[in-house]
Amino acid sequence: MALNPFFLQGSPNEQSLIQQLINEQLKIYGVEVIYIPRKFVRKQTIIKEIQSSLFDDNFSIEAYLNNYDGYSGQGDILSKFGMNLKDELSLIISKERFEDFISPFMLESELNGELELSTRPREGDIVYFPLGQRLFEVKFVEHEQPFYQLGKLYVYELKCELFEYEDEVIDTTIDEIDEQVQEEGYITTLNLISIGSTATATVSINSGYIDRIYLNNDGYGYTSAPIVSISTAPSGGISAQAVAITTTKSDAKSVLAIELVNSGAGYTVAPTITISGGGGVGASATCSIETTYSGITSFTVTDSGQGYKTIPTVSIVGNVGVGTSAVAKAIVGTGNSINSIRIINPGVGYTEAPTVLISQPSILTGIGTYKFNEIVTGSISGTQARVKSWDKDTNILKISYVDDVSSKGFYPGEIIVGSASSATYAVSNYNNWNEYDKYSENVQIETEADNIIDFSESNPFGVF
Repeated sequence: MALNPFFLQGSPNEQSLIQQLINEQLKIYGVEVIYIPRKFVRKQTIIKEIQSSLFDDNFSIEAYLNNYDGYSGQGDILSKFGMNLKDELSLIISKERFEDFISPFMLESELNGELELSTRPREGDIVYFPLGQRLFEVKFVEHEQPFYQLGKLYVYELKCELFEYEDEVIDTTIDEIDEQVQEEGYITTLNLISIGSTATATVSINSGYIDRIYLNNDGYGYTSAPIVSISTAPSGGISAQAVAITTTKSDAKSVLAIELVNSGAGYTVAPTITISGGGGVGASATCSIETTYSGITSFTVTDSGQGYKTIPTVSIVGNVGVGTSAVAKAIVGTGNSINSIRIINPGVGYTEAPTVLISQPSILTGIGTYKFNEIVTGSISGTQARVKSWDKDTNILKISYVDDVSSKGFYPGEIIVGSASSATYAVSNYNNWNEYDKYSENVQIETEADNIIDFSESNPFGVF
């Protein structure tokens, strides 16, 4: 039998009035908490286990504290493993306020697959309780109490337990929240050093060398740098070597210049220069030689240096009398080191080998300050980690793991670069043991056990 149509069982206006009264009561008698939704960074695909979580949003909302006489739960438990806090908290928030002011901002994260169900509070989210300055994890959301007054639900009751940190990323931009977990979780240590070192080189001088190359025709149609061949020096001499530098003009690639790698020695007549390959044609060059006075024939890089982000300056210091000083340029190779020095002008008039000075790298002492929670990456291993803290005075970087590509952690000598700060230092050594956890005594226990029992024996308790 149908309900009596003359009694509404709750009209929309009545429901709206109750919701508004509840909202008002919460604003008067409640406390402002910070609601922080959990985002899924990485899941285990078989059983859908959450392996890594991110808390980087924060929403202020008023809540009524149901615990009028203190925290509920089991309280503080003392055991041989230390103190375990089992405090619980019950908070009541407005259903309408959550759906109007928090859910719309969570919807985008839901569409991106970072979280599930943006329309209501979820188990696993955390709440910052400012009165106790503590983080609580939502364990259960009660949405049917009070039970359908006038045919509608008006509040959510969040039943929370004290949050136990397990390497989740908490980056809400609120310092009093983020700093609570700065020293929590599994923390490993990188001892860093300055990454730069100045390159060094020596020089050889001789006579009968190529003192200048003339590019007679730059050619056309090159798809790569052509090969430069120089005819062999006479017996007892040193054959010259050079490379071609190309350029693009009006969508056509041609030879821009020819640079000497070795200017040779012992030539009595100008050698022949042949330019071939590279997919183009037409380039040609000739040269002149110096047979009386000495000039630079080659450079030897004795230390490649490290940390060269830009091409350094090469200065050649030596007495040339009335002659001309040499000019050279360094070539920066892989690893930001100097792999060769080319001769732009070999100079003339040297009576003894000059001194080569190469300018310092721009990051000789390391640069920047690592930021809390940013990702750092090893240049060789590819291992990534998240910054916990950085002490620039001691060059100690505390990190928590994100992704260990090499399965060996960070390599000594590799460069560590911060994704947000662009800070750049090199690894001196890496300690993958969590020395900051006072309960991590596995190594000590194993060492003491080895002094009692010889585990190298097949049966350490005797042979029967």
